[in-house]
Amino acid sequence: MWNPDAYLTFADQRGRAFFDLMARVGAAAPRRVVDLGCGPGNLTATLARRWPSAVIEAWDSSPEMVQEARGRGLDAHVGDVADWAPQPDTDVVVSNATLHWVPQHRELLVRWAGLLGTGSWLALQVPGNFDAPSHRAIRDLARGPSWSALLGDVAFPDAPVDDPERYAGLLTDAGCAVDAWETTYLHELTGPHPVSEWLTGTALRPVRSRLTDAQWQRFREELIPLLDAAYPMRPDGRTFFPFRRIFVVAQVG
Repeated sequence: MWNPDAYLTFADQRGRAFFDLMARVGAAAPRRVVDLGCGPGNLTATLARRWPSAVIEAWDSSPEMVQEARGRGLDAHVGDVADWAPQPDTDVVVSNATLHWVPQHRELLVRWAGLLGTGSWLALQVPGNFDAPSHRAIRDLARGPSWSALLGDVAFPDAPVDDPERYAGLLTDAGCAVDAWETTYLHELTGPHPVSEWLTGTALRPVRSRLTDAQWQRFREELIPLLDAAYPMRPDGRTFFPFRRIFVVAQVG
């Protein structure tokens, strides 16, 4: 279950990649703009402000997130990204920090490129930090002797996304003009155990869904020292959290 409040705790830092992605989308007056994986809708709402004459269509697999997005006045729907297909007037498709949850997303990108009209835009951003100390700590703890009985079958893929070059080749072969790159953000976090708080809204979601409240509290108590050691707090109270992200912007035809 997704928790909109936990996800929005670091809304400013999480939103940076979205705005860097959308800055490379050159659509002037799109008819329909689709956000696949809209989350709580705080970023989707900026698409409506950028293109006020466009129909904004939003999808997310989480009913909790969709309810939050609807509360922002968005036309949001509960659905699986893998089942989505563009309507004929779709000119921009955005997927921000979503497709790493979808194993078949490479095939979906090629399919969407084939269904979108000439001149349409397809923009995606995915995390590229799955081998970072934060994610290794989660995997190692979940697979360790204390937790493997409960969490041993939770899927923690080591590399669910590709490098920019792979995506560029995939979509170039699908007939698109592609702009692909990667950026490592150095997020400056504050407060006690901030990396744990960050991960609670995203990477720890599969773990949280398997555990009772008491078990979740115990898991966090064991994880926090590992994260604090990997990402030590500075004397001034700040914690630096490097976060690599992959970007792809493709124009069809």
